[in-house]
Formats: sequence, structure tokens, C-alpha cells
Amino acid sequence: MAGLFGSLASGLRRGEAKAAGASALTWSGLFSQPNARSGVSVTIDSALKVSTVFACLRVLADGIAQVPLKVYREKADGTKELAKDHPAYRLLSRRPNEWMTSFEFRQVMMFHAALLGNGCAYIGRVRGVPRELIPLVPGSYTIEQASDYTLSYRLTDLAGHTTILPREDVFHLRGPSWTGQAGLDALQIAREAVGLAIATEETHAALHANGTQPGGVLSVKGSLDDAARARLKEAWAQYQGGLHNRFKTAVLDIESSWTPLAMKGVDAEHLDTRRFQIEEICRDLKVFPQMVGYADKTATFASAEAFFLAHVIHTLAPWIENWEQSLARDLFPDEDDIVAKFSLQGLLRGDNAARASFYASGITNGWLTRNEARRFEDLNPIEGLEEPLLPLNMATQAQRPAAPATGET
Repeated sequence: MAGLFGSLASGLRRGEAKAAGASALTWSGLFSQPNARSGVSVTIDSALKVSTVFACLRVLADGIAQVPLKVYREKADGTKELAKDHPAYRLLSRRPNEWMTSFEFRQVMMFHAALLGNGCAYIGRVRGVPRELIPLVPGSYTIEQASDYTLSYRLTDLAGHTTILPREDVFHLRGPSWTGQAGLDALQIAREAVGLAIATEETHAALHANGTQPGGVLSVKGSLDDAARARLKEAWAQYQGGLHNRFKTAVLDIESSWTPLAMKGVDAEHLDTRRFQIEEICRDLKVFPQMVGYADKTATFASAEAFFLAHVIHTLAPWIENWEQSLARDLFPDEDDIVAKFSLQGLLRGDNAARASFYASGITNGWLTRNEARRFEDLNPIEGLEEPLLPLNMATQAQRPAAPATGET
């Protein structure tokens, strides 16, 4: 096993390894599922070309990747400190392997987990110590569960060799799951919504390619043989079809006439259908439509901060908790005092006035020290500002300053 992953890692460092083509991962091939009812084939490649799907994945991936991820050591008194001496600290905060940054690694894992339900990475250990994390390409592995519920991962490399990885050698980030073995495939579940989005986009593109005009009937008096009919149709399409031929004058001979077809009501509702599909895909991927650039008439600048706060709480926070618990399970399972934590303060800061009011309330009421407020703003602590300030009416008798002497005996 060490030899296999040693060659795999060295091959990636030399740039020789190739990722599996996403376009080959069709649902009919992977899951024996038919095309969407809209008649289009939904593959990973075609789904990523749907702007709403790609935008939702970027919102999720960038939201997780941009937040600082640190490893802490919890002390017996409940406080915690940065565990910079822990081998996982550099893997998670800086470089998980030789060719990726922490941002890139988390972005890739989120794309896999959010789209396919599972993001997996091989944990390269040296004498039991984690030294690198290598993402596994979807389609190159399968997740298997034995009768005793033990999980293993069957990995097939580019040469066709198969290796069984035990659960301890894999970091597994699951999306929402039904069995607990693997995450539910979000794109398979949302296949109909994505398929309809692809179909409506293709229909709209064809409409514009035809000059945003519906078809019509070109009729002539008399009869034409097949060859003459084909030549007439080709000539009409060549000189009148497409955007570049719009508003040109048509010259008809042999007593020909052109009758355009009127646009039907169902065609007039085409744009509304495309807008509705944006909302449908956002529902499936649990992303607020405002986060992908879609806003209805109810959205205002006043509500923008509330939308963003809701995005952090209801969309990103569950994924962050999932990351933290998965990292604890797979990277340091026997070290209960070691935890991985995302810092959400940067996302929840709000405007300057709101932050100042929040800090002032915490400092004056004693539940926040001045140095803790400085750390939230990425400022270095100042000596003497570690002690909390307590209002006189909240302090105990021992904490209240002594009354000044009156001079009487």
C-alpha cells in the first residue's frame, strides 16, 4: 500500500497523473439511471455548465475555503491554545500536500461533497503521523461496508490496479446521508431540476440562434421534388437564418411565400421557467438564491445583511460543523484534547457600527475582555487588558474597591 501511494504521490508531483474526465461520469453509467424526463443527459460535466449549479458550488466551496482553519489544544481549565506543534496544523492551515494550498484542498473537497455527497482524501502517514492529504477523484473509488459495518474504500488507479484502503487511511467528508455509509448524491436527486435547466437553456440558445424568431412555412405553387425542396430550404436558411441575417430583405421567386409562425403563450413564459429553475436548484443545494446573484423584488439593500447572516448560519455553519467533526474523527481520533476549528468571526463581523456596539456591550458587561475584542479584529493583545471590566453593581463585595478613609478614629 505504501508503494502504491508513494508512486501515486510522486506521479502527481511530476504532473504525470491525470484526473478522470468528469464528462464520462454519467448517471446511467454510474447508477443505471435514465436521462432526465426533459430528454437531456445529465452528467457532472453538463451540470457544471449550468450557471446556477456552478454558482451554488462556488458559494459553498469558497465559503468554507476562505475561513481560517486552525488546530487547537484544549486545556484542562477549558481554555484552548494554538497547537502549532501538531503535525495536522500545517496540513489544515497551510499545505495539505506539495501541490495544493489549504484553500484549494478545501475547495476541491467541497465541490465533491456538495455535488456528489462524498469528498474523500487519502491520509498519507509516516510512522502513524499524518503528513499529507491527497484528494481522491470521484469515479476512481467505491465505498464498501462489510457485514460488521466496517467501511473500506476500493481505489482503482490509472493503470487499472485496485487497492483496498481501510477507513483509517481516508478522510471522508459526507453530505446529508440516509445510511451513514455514504452521502446522498445531490445531483442525482436534483437530476430533474438540473435537466430542465439544461433543456430550457438549450431551447433559449436555439431561439437566439434563429434570430429570436419562431419558425415559419415557406410555400410555393406547384410541386417540388426532394432535391429541389432541399435546395430551397438550404438557401432560405443560409440567407435568412441566424442573428447576422436579421432584418435583411428576402427575395422570393417561383411564386414563393413565407408565413412566419406566431409565438405561443408557452414560449412567452420561457424566461419565467428559467427563473424558477434557479430557485429549484438553489433549494436542492441549500443555497439562498441571493448568494448566486438572483434577487426578487423583495430583496433590498436593508435586507442584504440579514440574507448574508442567514447564509452563514443556515448554509455554511452545518458544513463547518461537519468538517470539524470529520477532521477530529479521521485525523486525530485518539487525541480528545486536539480540535480543528474554523474562525467565523470574519464572516459575522457586520459593519463597523455593529461591531463597535457588540464589543462595547461585552466589555462593559464583563463577558468580553479588551484583548479578546482585539483578537477578533486580528490585532495583537496589549499588556494589562486581559482582565474583564465589571460594573460596580455587578461586582461582588470582594471585587469592589475599598471605600476611602474618612480620617475619623
